[in-house]
Amino acid sequence: MESIVRILAREFSQGETQVKNVVDLIAAGNTIPFIARYRKELHGSMDDTTLRNLADRLAYLQNLAARREEIKRTVAAQDKLTEELSAKIDAAATLAELEDLYRPYKQKRRTRASVAREKGLEPLALALLEQKPGMPPPEKLAEAYIDREKGVESAADALAGASDIVAETLSDDAAVRKKLRELIQRNGVMRVAAAKEEDSVYRLYYDFAQPLAKLQGHQTLAINRGEKEGFLKPALEIAREAALDVVFRAFVKPGSPASEFVRAALEDGFDRLLFPSLEREVFASLTETASEGAIHNFALNLKPLLMQPPVKGHVTMGLDPGYRNGCKVAVVDATGKVLDTTVVYPTFGEKQKNEAMDALERLIKKHGVEHIAIGNGTASRETERMTCELIARTPGVSYMIVNEAGASVYSASPLAAEEFPNFDVNLRSAVSIARRLQDPLAELVKIDPKAIGVGQYQHDMPQKRLDEALSGVVEDCVNAVGVDVNTASPSLLRRVSGLNESTARNIVAFREEAGAFRARKQLLKVPKLGPRAYEQCAGFIRVPESASVLDNTGVHPESYEAAVKLLALCGYGLKDVAAGNIAELAQRVKAYGEGKAAAECGVGLPTLRDLVRELVKPGRDPRDELPKPVLRTDVMDIKDLQPGMVLAGTVRNVIDFGVFVDVGVHQDGLVHISEVADRFIRHPSEVVRVGDVVRVEVISVDAGKKRISLSMKRVKE
Repeated sequence: MESIVRILAREFSQGETQVKNVVDLIAAGNTIPFIARYRKELHGSMDDTTLRNLADRLAYLQNLAARREEIKRTVAAQDKLTEELSAKIDAAATLAELEDLYRPYKQKRRTRASVAREKGLEPLALALLEQKPGMPPPEKLAEAYIDREKGVESAADALAGASDIVAETLSDDAAVRKKLRELIQRNGVMRVAAAKEEDSVYRLYYDFAQPLAKLQGHQTLAINRGEKEGFLKPALEIAREAALDVVFRAFVKPGSPASEFVRAALEDGFDRLLFPSLEREVFASLTETASEGAIHNFALNLKPLLMQPPVKGHVTMGLDPGYRNGCKVAVVDATGKVLDTTVVYPTFGEKQKNEAMDALERLIKKHGVEHIAIGNGTASRETERMTCELIARTPGVSYMIVNEAGASVYSASPLAAEEFPNFDVNLRSAVSIARRLQDPLAELVKIDPKAIGVGQYQHDMPQKRLDEALSGVVEDCVNAVGVDVNTASPSLLRRVSGLNESTARNIVAFREEAGAFRARKQLLKVPKLGPRAYEQCAGFIRVPESASVLDNTGVHPESYEAAVKLLALCGYGLKDVAAGNIAELAQRVKAYGEGKAAAECGVGLPTLRDLVRELVKPGRDPRDELPKPVLRTDVMDIKDLQPGMVLAGTVRNVIDFGVFVDVGVHQDGLVHISEVADRFIRHPSEVVRVGDVVRVEVISVDAGKKRISLSMKRVKE
């Protein structure tokens, strides 16, 4: 049996030593961000995504190994574990193959075959399956099994019971199931019909057929939802004769009086047991594959959304638009602290609109507002128009439409109630919208990732798996950026490597009682935050107020000594780092020799290079290197769009069949996958990601249905 480490090394194209190191690090309780950032020498500089995929696959293989041993013990307890069966169990590469091998030995509910066995008909079934050339006809053979006390009244009864046993034997045969499963994957067709005449969003699937090999994940998920809601009836189609040919080749022995009986029993077993079972398995497998694809796509979209460049250091006004309850307003300072709140009613009439603009103008002048963040929900268009008129009266102010997905979820949450106990729920949303512009990551970590709205069919996914995947993305983003321990909320801190809900709250409580942290080592004084948690979290925590500049970098405390040695080798000290006077550090290290410098500092090359990067830009935020968000001062309407217009827009969502782009008209336009690139692509994520600023050409506009078709590939550079 191939070892788990060897399997992982082959699948991930990594060295066995590096993979074993990762397996050992995970087993020792190290987090993925910590392994990715601070143990590069051990794993060969794999990135966090690769490490998470490896960890997922490791868990699957470990579960497979555990199940393998459990099955062996169970079968051995029945005295049926042969060397041949044991070898097959060891060779099984998937849980499906394992379960196929275990089927004949699994405790079953009462079936027609089990009833027949209770009547003593198994020897008859085995004799018929053997199909000896000179054996008596089945009817003659069955006479010996008539037993009225057991309910076998005639030879026909005996043969019916034997047929049930043969049928179940076929259904439990691992080799046949495997061959048929492969046949279905190659040649099977998903056919869908309407379950009712009523029109619905699923009309596209009312008469639908697609080979399984070409079925898209989003189609599978749509069909599943349509079936669940009672609109669709999916079925699996396969060439029955080809499937029966596989069955007959495995069981039928020509030239025996029992051959025809066996063929008939096998047909019954195929139609009644085997095919329905395989159909359920195939549908489950399609759903699992589609779900994994959707989860991967969700995670792919979530990362750039969380890593959007922040608009730091500006007083910001958040507007949560609405009709009946008015437009909720919150002004926050450069650090996100709430300065003022109010409610205005710009949609109630011209008088109220002017009153709203007057009130907002007073707030802008009073607090020095520079940016306005407008939620993209109900009444957003009217609020945007008012904002543009307002900006004409307040030069120097710009605005941005902010995706408010999940803001209402957050504002009604216990977390928001704890943060703003005296605020109305709607005002909390306005605060959240303002902060989303200032620092998207710090604000979005407060919201369940599923509610952020950059995926599809998220409510149909296996929720535990979706939560794990999205939480991993959030964790990676938070740790890639780093967290200021003196300003971070518990929601942000709990995403730091090595911390949890309890220790995050303890950190906040500690700083509120003892004052701002002045050094990383102070974290060891926080209740329930021991040396192990400190090792995992310290490198991702920033302490700007510390006397040591290293405490405000991504340099881990375990490498402080190495950092000082490196600086000394190049003629620098920590004071030079604090003063920003080491711009030539990288050049000096190369001149000295990276290998030589690494050896003298006692670290590997990956760590040496990380030290150089962190020391040159202490406290750097990787998001600052990304393209800045598009802030506007004017407004467009969907009616202003004309085919052929070329516009700049921001990618809001990337899904299987295309890309949704915000071009500044309140309604996102769709770039179909066929219009994304002038080359073949399997998925739009190969070309763009959420948050990218792209140039698009308008193909068509349907203002009535609020549909905008766009193209990226038609835009000439």
